[in-house]
Amino acid sequence: MRNVFLLLTLPLLFGYGCVSMPDPMFPGKSWEFNKIWLPEEVAEQIDIFVSTIDTTGLLIIKNGKVVYEYGNVREPVYLGSVRKSILSMLYGPYVANGTINLNYTLKDLGISDIGGLLPIEKQATVINLITSRSGVYHPASNDGDLLEYAPKRGSKKQGSYWLYSNWDFNAAGVVFERLTGKNIYDALQDDLAIPIGMQDFDREQQRKYHNQERSQHATYSMWLSAQDMARLGYLMLRNGKWEGRQIIPHKWVQSSTTVFTPIEEMNPEFMRSLPFGYGYMWWVWDGPNAIGSYKYAYTASGVHGQFITVLPELDIVVVHVAYWSPEGAPRHHVKNSEYYGLLDLIIKSLAIYNK
Repeated sequence: MRNVFLLLTLPLLFGYGCVSMPDPMFPGKSWEFNKIWLPEEVAEQIDIFVSTIDTTGLLIIKNGKVVYEYGNVREPVYLGSVRKSILSMLYGPYVANGTINLNYTLKDLGISDIGGLLPIEKQATVINLITSRSGVYHPASNDGDLLEYAPKRGSKKQGSYWLYSNWDFNAAGVVFERLTGKNIYDALQDDLAIPIGMQDFDREQQRKYHNQERSQHATYSMWLSAQDMARLGYLMLRNGKWEGRQIIPHKWVQSSTTVFTPIEEMNPEFMRSLPFGYGYMWWVWDGPNAIGSYKYAYTASGVHGQFITVLPELDIVVVHVAYWSPEGAPRHHVKNSEYYGLLDLIIKSLAIYNK
């Protein structure tokens, strides 16, 4: 049996009532474990579930400590679209200090692409890019979006139609670098990795992918370990503050993880069967799904099973990884539905134990 730890101050997990919250703790050079063991029967429920899917690493963080660990949480993995939520975090300070103006248009910034953009597409703004509502349906350097369901180019006014498009996200990366004068990976290192003490971050491991036959704008791929992803999730849970220092403006954390596009506006229509709306490059639980433990909850989601989920009502961060390398084997794959089943099990197990 692996070492499995879970915090037992469970009145704080489900409905705070008049119970006082402890002052938040933060990890030092490495994550600490809570000293109290989880009852074997509850640990086994979670353990058995992850052993039936292709999970390679899982962490649950409560009040600055690891309360559950499974698998390899130290090896950096390819994050897929989790990169977009991290870019959203990087945006925050530069929007606050005026370096990035969310109302700038693509025309203002001189951003185009292979074959040019239509006049209506050039009116898309930075806020349209980070909310995936640009109306620009130009091919992106990478797959993994919903562009195959896009309306005809030029048919949608900027801001009027949500569609998950990697062109928007890649262009948002170009905007960041152009306006800040910083490479995304340098900003990731200087603005996040160093201030929050990432343990496994390797600047040299970060590299862009570029299909120049499809788009001028590269994909800013990222590689992080589960325990460093957990630091990012915990920073968000603490409203952008780390040991007294405001790394990301509180207002930006709140705005970026609030529903900007509600479920009923997600496109194509089958997306409305999911529990999410969309914020600023974060998936946000919405509508009838945003209740109980999922109230105010949000998640970063990456291909093949990479997740950073923040559950403010429980004061918990859950990080899940399934090791996958674009270069080849070994590869693992966990479906979104499998992860959300695991998340439900974790929450239900905690609820039962709290009774």
